[in-house]
Amino acid sequence: MKKVLAIAMALAFTASAASVSVAASVKCTVKSVDGSTVTMDCKKASKLHAGDAVKVKTAKKKAIEGC
Repeated sequence: MKKVLAIAMALAFTASAASVSVAASVKCTVKSVDGSTVTMDCKKASKLHAGDAVKVKTAKKKAIEGC
């Protein structure tokens, strides 16, 4: 039973590591927004292909602290 559990855990870690290695990071700036269509200008855009699923994060704004 312990061997089966150890193999299952090893496969889980291997599968999670494989999915992380596929992701690419590309920096972009938004050029225009028209309804649900966003046009971006990206560095290293050759890493992207038509039909790829992407995740977009906005830049974090720093809080202004004062007295």
